[in-house]
Amino acid sequence: MTSEVRVATAHSLEAELLRLLARQGRRVPIPVFLGAVMIAALAWGRVPTVYLGAWLLLVALVLAARWVILGRLPALADLSDARRLQICIALSALNGCTHALSLLFFTALPEFQRAIQSLLLVGLCAGSVATTAGYRPVFLAFLLPVMAPLVAQWALMGHGGWIGGATALILALFGAVLIALASDSFRLFRESFEIRLQQASLNAQLNLALSAAEAANRAKTRFLASASHDLRQPVHALSLFAGALAMQPLDDDSRDIARHMGQAIQTLSGQLDALLDVSKLDAGIVQVRPAELELAPFLACVYDEYLPAAQARGLQLTLECDCAPLVVTDEVLLGRLVCNLVDNAIKYTTQGSVGLSLCGQGGQVVMAVVDSGSGIPLAEHDRVFEEFYQIGNSERDQSKGLGLGLSIVRRLADLLRMRLEMVSFPGAGTSFYLVCEQSGQQAAGARPAAAPAAPIPGRHVLVVDDDASVRAGMQALLHGLGAQVTLAGSTAEALAAVAQRCPDLLLVDFRLRDGDNGLATVAALRQLYPALPAILISGDTAPDRLREANSAGLPLLHKPVAADVLRQAMDDAGALQASACHGPDEQR
Repeated sequence: MTSEVRVATAHSLEAELLRLLARQGRRVPIPVFLGAVMIAALAWGRVPTVYLGAWLLLVALVLAARWVILGRLPALADLSDARRLQICIALSALNGCTHALSLLFFTALPEFQRAIQSLLLVGLCAGSVATTAGYRPVFLAFLLPVMAPLVAQWALMGHGGWIGGATALILALFGAVLIALASDSFRLFRESFEIRLQQASLNAQLNLALSAAEAANRAKTRFLASASHDLRQPVHALSLFAGALAMQPLDDDSRDIARHMGQAIQTLSGQLDALLDVSKLDAGIVQVRPAELELAPFLACVYDEYLPAAQARGLQLTLECDCAPLVVTDEVLLGRLVCNLVDNAIKYTTQGSVGLSLCGQGGQVVMAVVDSGSGIPLAEHDRVFEEFYQIGNSERDQSKGLGLGLSIVRRLADLLRMRLEMVSFPGAGTSFYLVCEQSGQQAAGARPAAAPAAPIPGRHVLVVDDDASVRAGMQALLHGLGAQVTLAGSTAEALAAVAQRCPDLLLVDFRLRDGDNGLATVAALRQLYPALPAILISGDTAPDRLREANSAGLPLLHKPVAADVLRQAMDDAGALQASACHGPDEQR
């Protein structure tokens, strides 16, 4: 501990001691005065009443003065701590001397009354150990004026017998014991204060570290959001061109090249979508939409989806359903969770099998994903759920993802209020168990089939994006779908483009140049055409941007957007229905 820290601690200790002395000093006046009254009662009839009355009045005045001064002492900031402690010492000495005056009555009392008086005075001295926290200067200022004359009285007034001397010796030894107890009491007080001071310092350091960690996390989020947005723009344009290319007549070699290009785009899109999932969970905009779900058909769909991937890696994918339970959960989020587990199992299992299973246990349903991979060491069990952490991928193989899968799994499990358990040992594979409550309801009937999509040819689509490559890619894709396309790079250009004709659908980027954004574009165009369907397309993954887009209540697609996803979103937005507006004049 440095000298500066010691000085600061000493000042703080003195201030704490002053607060304690003030607090304790205001608690004892009444019982102390009652003790003085009892001493006066012992001397009643043996000592002139005027002497007893004067002594009681003096005791009352001293106790009242201590009560007032000690109560105000901590607030006297213009006085130093040392000066205020000197006042406490003086008050303690005055109090001790006042009580010692009662020994003037000692010779007038019989031996029994002397013993009672001695017990009362010794009790006051013992109590002062607590009221002074054992602080030696204040304690001795009270103890010595009382105990010294008391010992002397017993020693001198013993009438030559051994009782007086023995009593004096016992009182002297008891005084020494009280001094030792006071020293121990103050040592405990000081150590307790230092511990509290250290705890406060550690808490302050912890808060600073927590603030630094939160700042680092916010910086990480901003960096990932910026990097994700900048990456999504060209990948989005590339995805649009790839979608348009796939619609063209190609020879076998060109089609094979296009297929490999599409697979590469799909891999990159999956990694960007993992970042997006984390950002959505951080932003708190992932909404749980619970509904009844039959788990057996649900897992069968997952099995069918991943069977080709497992076979491509030479793995056996199995499915065992011992029951056909019904649960109430969000099918989309649960699908994301289970698919992440299965995808991870297939990626990290080089030989053997990956198994899906479903069983019921006492009103609960347990879904399991079990693989025969290399397993996870016990020391890594918690770390595998951290973002960007991977085991056995030092070469950063892109086919194994970014290390976000299990981080997303844990967050989704918490969001769905399901218990996630992992059992894994090196060389023995890994098992994930997802436990949820079984619904008491019966399975609902078959879902109605979705209405077939209407043809898109002839529909007028307005595309607003500040990136020229994205506009060109969107135009190529939409032309391939048979739509009429109008392009704009800003809200002003969009307003000029639709001055004479209402589009059937607006596809607008969320972030435009010079402070412009897609929400402003939608608002401006809907002043002309209130019923205009609109879809936001965004490359932003920052949590605050996601919350802003989510609160707008518009359909939101995240770049890069695949052709089939865009087509489905256009269907859902009503772009393939009859136009809801025919011109600005008809809307006014």
